[in-house]
Amino acid sequence: MIREFSAPTTDNIHTGPAAEIDGNFELKPGLINMVQSNQFCGKAHEDASAHLQHFLEICSTFTMSAIPRDAILLRLFPFSLLGRAKQWFHATKERNTMWALCSTNILAKFFPMGKTNALREKITSFQQQHDESVLEAWARFQDYILKCPHHGMESWLLMLTFYHGLSNSA
Repeated sequence: MIREFSAPTTDNIHTGPAAEIDGNFELKPGLINMVQSNQFCGKAHEDASAHLQHFLEICSTFTMSAIPRDAILLRLFPFSLLGRAKQWFHATKERNTMWALCSTNILAKFFPMGKTNALREKITSFQQQHDESVLEAWARFQDYILKCPHHGMESWLLMLTFYHGLSNSA
């Protein structure tokens, strides 16, 4: 009797959110392997936004008739995670019942405000380096923008910032 309370069972093992679907569907091993080829661990140097973009690119290559897209994404997404990110996903499955919530929550968790602010600062304080051509500076500036797609700056302001960064470096 005491052993029942002291020994772990599979009843306590977390799995992903239960997707509400009529009928069954199968995720093909090849699809799972594609998703697993680019796994996200939640480490500071990893880019959660880029991971989601890669995951969604893979998922845009197929459809399953009569299966809601949310169900497919939520079933497949845990295979793209490892370590701390996967633990977070399973621990928060009650909050991640729809893909829009899940993707927003993972970005909030693994793309924190501090990282956003640091990338915005790189954009707003951009300066061309003394040994950098205009094309190289433009490529670096575009890289900053791609790393923070939610920067919230209008295109005209980005262009002005870039131009200002060029004129101040001479």
